[in-house]
Amino acid sequence: MGLTSVGLGSGLDINGIVSALVSSEQAPKVAQFNAKEGAINAEISALGSLKSSLSEFKSSLSFLSKTASFDSQSVSLSKSTYLSATVSNNAVSGSYNVAVEQLAVSQKVGSAPVSDVTAALDEGSLNFAVDGNSFDVAVTTEDTLQTLVSKINSAKDNVGVTATIVNSDAGAKLVLTSNKTGTANNITVSATDTGAGTVLADTFAMTELQPAKDSIVYIDGLKLTSSSNTVEGAIDGVTLNLKDADIDKPTTLTVAQNTGSIKTGIKSFVEAFNAMSKTITDLTSYNAATETAAVLQGDSLPRGIQSQLRGVISSAFATSNGNLSLASIGITTTRSGTLEIDDEILTAALKNNVTGIKEMFTTEDTGVATKLDGYLDSYVGTGSIIDSRDSSLDGNLERLSDQREVFARKMAAFEARLFKQYNYMDLIVGQLGTQSSDLQSRLDSLPGLVKQNN
Repeated sequence: MGLTSVGLGSGLDINGIVSALVSSEQAPKVAQFNAKEGAINAEISALGSLKSSLSEFKSSLSFLSKTASFDSQSVSLSKSTYLSATVSNNAVSGSYNVAVEQLAVSQKVGSAPVSDVTAALDEGSLNFAVDGNSFDVAVTTEDTLQTLVSKINSAKDNVGVTATIVNSDAGAKLVLTSNKTGTANNITVSATDTGAGTVLADTFAMTELQPAKDSIVYIDGLKLTSSSNTVEGAIDGVTLNLKDADIDKPTTLTVAQNTGSIKTGIKSFVEAFNAMSKTITDLTSYNAATETAAVLQGDSLPRGIQSQLRGVISSAFATSNGNLSLASIGITTTRSGTLEIDDEILTAALKNNVTGIKEMFTTEDTGVATKLDGYLDSYVGTGSIIDSRDSSLDGNLERLSDQREVFARKMAAFEARLFKQYNYMDLIVGQLGTQSSDLQSRLDSLPGLVKQNN
């Protein structure tokens, strides 16, 4: 930069003059750059909002595009005192009378009582067998009833036995409980003494404290016995979890189409569509009062998307039960373009024609959900139309940045040229001033020159 103070020859504020000239030249172009950049960034942001709303709408189609969503079954019970139940999608709709006569119970056996749980045991081994499987525990003279409990419970090959000590008036007993219910899971204990006598065999000659029982349940009068309180296969696709027994108090179990989950999926679809429609309206609107246009007002992309989607939603779809439309199942379009649900009509449609509704939504390539999903993928998927627009706008920002740099260099050169010109002018003015003073001095010294007094 040139002089930054008042010119020595001219007395002019060269720095101020140059700064003003550069600013007047630079300001309009910078404002133009800023306006372009703001417009591009606003468009990028608007496209981001559009893509986000489209993606959320696309996500709402995931449930409705799957046939399994419409095959879901639900189970209900007339009372929950005696059992609970779960159901899979292959269960057949129907009603069943279930009466629980007996719950499955685990067997418990106890040893002979001992007076001191810390007293040493004799040397030998114990074999524990459950349902054809067994494991051994070695007993040493350092073991007590307490340490034996720990050995049994921590044995890596334990086949399903839990040991504990129960104290009674007669003394302490080792009590073994089968980890599984049912008569097939009875416990057998065999003791082998390696020392003198039969102390182990005598102590661990187990007596039954609680007999094992199988569960007994009647389904529509048909008896079913199970080793577990979790009964599978009695009703196809239904698992019963028995909780209490009273043969005289049956429970009505009903398997039915799970229309509740379908309604929830449809409501999510409608809400997402309406949210997307509002976003498009907000991005393309014009406020006449303020004479302000939204960022994408007049842009064909959002309006084209909306037109395509509404075209699908208003169409009729062929099903095995005749043509269906969203309107025919209670989903209609309002004057503002949003969707609304008539719950009564939808409930009746799901009750009477869930198969047709499933086909209307899920038929590959031509169903409501699958067709909408295909359209949306072209706008929000990888390499989509919106992605291409974003890439183009990013390129515009890069070019604008390059133009700023070129202009900045141009302004720097312009400023340097101005300083050079004004500094040169200041030098000339200074030289002229010096010459003028010198000439005046010489004139004043000429002989015979009469000076005039002021």
